Amino acid sequence: MNYLAWALLAMAGYTLVAPLMKVALADIPSTVALVVSNVILVGVGTVIVAATEPEPLSYLGHPKMAYVAAAGVCLTVGISAYYRALELGPVSIVVPIFAMFIVTSSVVGILFLEEALTLRRGLGIVLGMVAVYLTASG
Repeated sequence: MNYLAWALLAMAGYTLVAPLMKVALADIPSTVALVVSNVILVGVGTVIVAATEPEPLSYLGHPKMAYVAAAGVCLTVGISAYYRALELGPVSIVVPIFAMFIVTSSVVGILFLEEALTLRRGLGIVLGMVAVYLTASG
């Protein structure tokens, strides 16, 4: 599968996370939901690595593993806060605000990873911000 197929699969999978989590968080604390959902993620991820990578532990000393660890810290902060926001607020407002990471990640890619800022990409970023504003403010 190419990256677009993977991205579509990711979108399809992630589409139901917020609604399912919102239903669960009516009775389960966000911290408990965080642990259980991520234990499932780690368990499945471990099975995938075991099935596909011949020597996964060889990467632990790789110089770029620090980036993986930093991303893990950021993911922990982001998902923990996301689940708490879902516990406290409506999906229709929390999800669009959370989804602004698409815009901010794009800007980081342009500013720090030397990705091209084209007119089309810039317009997409602006329209993404407008979409979040319109969705979350109503």
